[in-house]
Amino acid sequence: MSTQTHETAIQRFGSRVSDGVERWMPSPFLFAVVLTYVVFVAGVVVEGASPVAMAQYWRDGFWVLLTFAMQMVLILVTGYALAYHPWVQRFISWLTGLPNDGKQAVVLVGVISMVVAWVHWGLGLIVGAVMAREMGRRANERGLSVHYPLLCVAGYMGMGLTWHWGLAASAPLLMNTPGNVFIEQGVVDGLISTSQTIFHPYTLALVVSGIVYAAIVLYLLAPPAEQSESITEFVAESQLGSATADGGADVADPDAETVGDRIDNSRLLGGVIALTGVALSVWTFVQQGLGALNLNVVNFLFVFLGLALFTRPAAYQEAFSDAVPATSGIILQFPFYAGIIGMMNSSGLSETFAEALVSLSTPTTFPIVAWVTAGIINIFVPSGGGEWTVIGTTILSAANELGVPAGQATIAYAVGDAHTNLFQPFWALPLLGITGIRAREMFGYAVTMLVLLIPFLAVALTVIPY
Repeated sequence: MSTQTHETAIQRFGSRVSDGVERWMPSPFLFAVVLTYVVFVAGVVVEGASPVAMAQYWRDGFWVLLTFAMQMVLILVTGYALAYHPWVQRFISWLTGLPNDGKQAVVLVGVISMVVAWVHWGLGLIVGAVMAREMGRRANERGLSVHYPLLCVAGYMGMGLTWHWGLAASAPLLMNTPGNVFIEQGVVDGLISTSQTIFHPYTLALVVSGIVYAAIVLYLLAPPAEQSESITEFVAESQLGSATADGGADVADPDAETVGDRIDNSRLLGGVIALTGVALSVWTFVQQGLGALNLNVVNFLFVFLGLALFTRPAAYQEAFSDAVPATSGIILQFPFYAGIIGMMNSSGLSETFAEALVSLSTPTTFPIVAWVTAGIINIFVPSGGGEWTVIGTTILSAANELGVPAGQATIAYAVGDAHTNLFQPFWALPLLGITGIRAREMFGYAVTMLVLLIPFLAVALTVIPY
């Protein structure tokens, strides 16, 4: 029997988009392969590059993200191990017990994801993913009707909205880095401090209003209880388990008899190295403040926080082993996106697209044009910092000619770079690994959020004064 009569217009829109995306969207790996061919052809047709040259650009770029890929693997594995420690599980269990219905559950996960991503995007991505999975698991235990695909999108909202306005935002932090490429090129006269970008009232107003708006949309999108699909529709119940099954419990044998086993399970050895790492991380922040936030610093802290919680090295190693399979998508796909970046940058496609779009702007429409420009480029070059170094010169030069402050131009770009993450599955790979859902099963609602955010962003970027 049809249940469409129980749906609101916005719920119907979300379910229809979800059905279409699930039918047509390829896997994230095939998505990367298709984009590779699209960029290859565009380089030949638009830029006049030879097929041989484009193939060489692709090959030369193929390995440029190796360091970044390893950073992402570590942030996923360390975050996963931390999240599934029994102590952390008890706190998450308390959080996931707060909602009284599916709508509240989706909103809670979305708000947590967006707020934590503002602090640090990598942390927000992992926290959002773990919260989505655990909220789905707890709701299933409580008999609460929660639509798991939308729950996973809620856990991804930090990457789709707030991260590039936050403390670890690539473009704003680069603008405040001495000797950055834009100063060397003479595009800006000096540093653009974070008071003009991240902490400017314009940006803070965008953050607060954006979180409120997105939370309302998530609430309205949540399907009726009779149409909600629980986590067990996407993840086998045998794989849900408890914290113990997921590798979070201290499963190493504390009563091991051999000398080697006793060393592997030594709380003393594990505790000393863990406290050393945590202390060094704290000292880094004492010395450098929040400006020290970067992937390496966060990963270093996560590695030793995890060991501090597990204490026994053998138990921590087992937790790591349980998390590693979730990283397979990152390991396979990052080189392909690196190849795409190589073709976009070396052929000149990125600059050509940016110049064509920015040429259409006026002082009033510039923030919107910068947002759209970044959004389109981000689909092909899903790397906030790398993308900004390529098209930032064009955007900042146009802003200077139109009298738009460099700080506002940077934030307008940042909006677009985050926004189309709701279409591009690249950054969802860690979340897919943790939640156990397939991209096509959740990205219908991600695309729906992308569309429903457009009116808000268009108005907010132009109406909020800088």
